[in-house]
Amino acid sequence: MRSTAAPSRPSATPSTAAAGRAAERRALWHYRLRGYRVLGTNVWIGGNELDLVLRRGRRLVFCEVKAKAGGRYGDPFEMVTEEKRRRLRRAAEAFLAANPELAELEPSFDVIAFRGGRLERLGQAF
Repeated sequence: MRSTAAPSRPSATPSTAAAGRAAERRALWHYRLRGYRVLGTNVWIGGNELDLVLRRGRRLVFCEVKAKAGGRYGDPFEMVTEEKRRRLRRAAEAFLAANPELAELEPSFDVIAFRGGRLERLGQAF
């Protein structure tokens, strides 16, 4: 029997997913080389994902990583929409609730974008 349902569309093709993982690894090394300690990667909490959670001194960074091979679908920084920012804030709040020992740190939201293989960091993006 043939299904009448529309075919499901995967959220990311294997090459896109691999590119995303590679971008997250590069972003992770960017922070490590600058003295940040990694508290988590791809943390699912509060129904949302935090790509990177890092700490250096009193600063706690929640970092979103975006990679684009070309300009076909827009700028990677523009991909972090108001809705995405709301989800990241909610995930960060859930992370802090689950880790009360970190509540006194200064939270910051960074976005790292890869354009044509180059890393660009927008600190305290929102």
